Amino acid sequence: MFRSSTFSINSLSAAKISGRFINVSPIFFQRATKQTPSFTKSITTSVMTEQKTEQKTLTHADENINPKTIELLNKQDKYTINTYNRPPIVLTKGKGCWVYDLADRKFLDFSAGIAVNALGHADAELASVIADQATKLIHLSNLYHNEYAGELAELLVNITKEGGGFEAARVFFSNSGTEANEGALKFARKWGKQVSKEGKEKYGVISYNNAFHGRTMGALSATPSPKYQAPFSPLVPGFVHSIYNDIEKIPEVVNENTCAVIVEPIQGEGGVWVATVDFLKALRKRCDEVNALLIFDEIQCGLGRTGKLWAHQHLPKSCHPDILTLAKPLANGFPIGAIITTEKVANIIKIGDHGTTFGGNPLACRAALSVVRRINTPELLSNVNSVGDYLVNEFKRLASKYPSLITNIRGKGLILGIQFTVDPTPLIGLARERGLLLITASNQTVRIIPPLILKKEEAQHGVKIIEEIVDIFDKQRSN
Repeated sequence: MFRSSTFSINSLSAAKISGRFINVSPIFFQRATKQTPSFTKSITTSVMTEQKTEQKTLTHADENINPKTIELLNKQDKYTINTYNRPPIVLTKGKGCWVYDLADRKFLDFSAGIAVNALGHADAELASVIADQATKLIHLSNLYHNEYAGELAELLVNITKEGGGFEAARVFFSNSGTEANEGALKFARKWGKQVSKEGKEKYGVISYNNAFHGRTMGALSATPSPKYQAPFSPLVPGFVHSIYNDIEKIPEVVNENTCAVIVEPIQGEGGVWVATVDFLKALRKRCDEVNALLIFDEIQCGLGRTGKLWAHQHLPKSCHPDILTLAKPLANGFPIGAIITTEKVANIIKIGDHGTTFGGNPLACRAALSVVRRINTPELLSNVNSVGDYLVNEFKRLASKYPSLITNIRGKGLILGIQFTVDPTPLIGLARERGLLLITASNQTVRIIPPLILKKEEAQHGVKIIEEIVDIFDKQRSN
């Protein structure tokens, strides 16, 4: 099934690759020893040879790399700090749920920019709003008011309460999800100082295994993964990690020294794990007992992805948070994040306690107004539920067909996880070479997070490819 050979990069009708490490299928480009800084004259690769019937469906082969792509990657590699292991394609445009590369090959996007492009790519209304605002005012700084930040804050507060969400009252705008979590943690530390008993320190923060809250130092400290944390230790003190959905451990870890608990109602990066109602209810109760804040990170699972505006709207009020963080789809790809708080939290934050140069700028806020209004509609949320139900049923069918390979289907709406018994990373390359963009998550999971506008016909096309590659993957394992 596999053979090893030495290829000259010229045999692929492409420019020579430099020191960039690109891990793709079926060809794996690796840094050659003693190569020149800019070019590699020949590289040793491992070539996966599939059966002829399988090759017929390989419509977007990595070996057919566009020469312009290689030239551009070589140029970029000289000047950028490479922290991502990316395939040798350059995406140049998109429309709806589809994106195109330099060779004008069309890919169905089941990743949506990591749950960002809720309204798809090149949305006409958003493009018009951004273009119009760019001719008026892009940035002011928060030394001055602008006309859209307050309007967006009002919209977020009102639709949250009207939709059965938590008691939202005030909003702070950031530039990203990580910054939203960082700000929420600062608010929690301020809360701890305000309510702590005399002589007692109250700065502990509880987070959970498989969580991902971001890469800045505070958010990273709440992300208990050695892969992310180890290179940057020592981290911020006071963070304690516990077991997701473990109710019995809550009284042990959440105590009088705790200022906040931060948790994702549905974990994305960790493998699409869903918090139980009983777990979140017990967390809320314990936070009230020790006067700690409950922070819900809905950066990936919020803003329509579960079929409701917020994931916590599926829960009873006895589970609801004091702080909600959001970002990803808020402006459909234009950078913006937000912290929404109850009145009691907002009251402790004073002038000078927190700030941002770019957060809440008029361009980002006007863009977000357009996006949020269109996400929060019965039509779009109904589509999330119906297409999500279709995908769940199809993935369960695949799990029945390949019981030794797929063990579980998790999630809600259009944040879904397919749990495998082995590392599913090879599936990502197999899918891409057939025109489907997939991403993985931790715990041997393939994560399905397409645009919320995904049509059933597009979902059917994606399922067809996934079934095909799972079959190929299963046969490769057998051999």
